[in-house]
Amino acid sequence: MARLKKSYLQEQVPALMKEFQYKSVMEVPKIEKVVLNMGLGEAIQNPKLLESAVEELELIGGQKAVITRARKSIATFKLREEMAIGACVTLRQDRAWEFLDRLINVALPRVRDFKGISPKAFDGRGNYTLGIREQLIFPEIDLEKIAKVSGLNVTIVTTAKTDEEGRALLAGLGMPFRK
Repeated sequence: MARLKKSYLQEQVPALMKEFQYKSVMEVPKIEKVVLNMGLGEAIQNPKLLESAVEELELIGGQKAVITRARKSIATFKLREEMAIGACVTLRQDRAWEFLDRLINVALPRVRDFKGISPKAFDGRGNYTLGIREQLIFPEIDLEKIAKVSGLNVTIVTTAKTDEEGRALLAGLGMPFRK
């Protein structure tokens, strides 16, 4: 069992039940999935960037990445429908817990001048999205093999009904929110 999941089950579930007065353990919010998304507009001109981004996402996520395609054509961006413009990985269950553990305890502390993450990036339903400016903060990435430094979005989908519940869940897991 993932270290973070064990701490969630033993410490966070009872604390959240007490804080929000849940009657059943099934009401306690939990992590449903973690989605890693990398959008690459430059992949229109240089398809090699997309290949390297897929490899990097596979290293970071630990499973195969899916290439995302444009839904509609946009002439000003020289974009055609069904063109490959990004990559994404969806992590569930143990892989999601292990990724969150690495994100909180290894990757985020490696960010230069890190002061914490914004507590305002919730979507109104308890889900949190975090933008990472460079993929170099992950120890799995080899600096010599990087084609281009690019960012990625990490979306943490929870079963929380409100932002307050989602914030309490992530703060309890050790997410370093700004004061």
